[in-house]
Amino acid sequence: MAVENGDGGMGNATSEAADAEVERQEAEDEEIVGDSPPSGMEQRRAEREDEEGAGDGVDGGGERRKQMAIHPLEHSWTFWFDNPSGKSKQVAWGSSIRPVHTFSTVEDFWGLYNNINRPSKLAIGADFHCFKYGIEPKWEDPVCANGGKWTLSCSRGKVDNLWLHTLLAMIGEQFDHGDYICGAVVNVRAKQEKISIWTRNGLDAAAQTSIGRQWKEHLDYNETIGFILHDDAKKHDRFAKSTYQV
Repeated sequence: MAVENGDGGMGNATSEAADAEVERQEAEDEEIVGDSPPSGMEQRRAEREDEEGAGDGVDGGGERRKQMAIHPLEHSWTFWFDNPSGKSKQVAWGSSIRPVHTFSTVEDFWGLYNNINRPSKLAIGADFHCFKYGIEPKWEDPVCANGGKWTLSCSRGKVDNLWLHTLLAMIGEQFDHGDYICGAVVNVRAKQEKISIWTRNGLDAAAQTSIGRQWKEHLDYNETIGFILHDDAKKHDRFAKSTYQV
């Protein structure tokens, strides 16, 4: 039940807090989207509505709709963004991570990807994740808890291409053990960018090494990469040693 404040003081404070939250969300959205044009998804949706409207009562309308094929992915995926400006203010690790958009078709993926900033354009300290729908990019998530991650390093000049091909291999189900994959993350850092693939069941050596080898093949990446269990990362932080290498 709402309670009115006679002098309006509490109402003003609440309004100011809400305005501040809206400004913070808009700043994060601008960090991801930048100066991109209106969403490709929105444009296509408008075009579909126009065509469907034009097709009512006209024989050619049905044919146009048939040509607008939808290509569903095997899984739905969610992009998550971790704003670097929010990390210094967070109470607990992971509290600044928020979902951006969930997609389940090839068209939705490209509509989003073509209208957001590439990793090389994001602020230093930003983390951008793409995980299967329903899995949060956190060690504490039940699916991720007993897993780990493969990680490679690259220069800012190469990160965009490697990130895109990682996403395409992942959402396109190009791994023999793709059911083990939880998602991928790109870490934008001052010295070197990092891209990781998170997996479940980290002790299954055969499945994990298969994922690591196939990932390198998809990217034509020749450097050695390592797999670190999340439990080891929590215990030893940056001193954690790789359980597997390929």
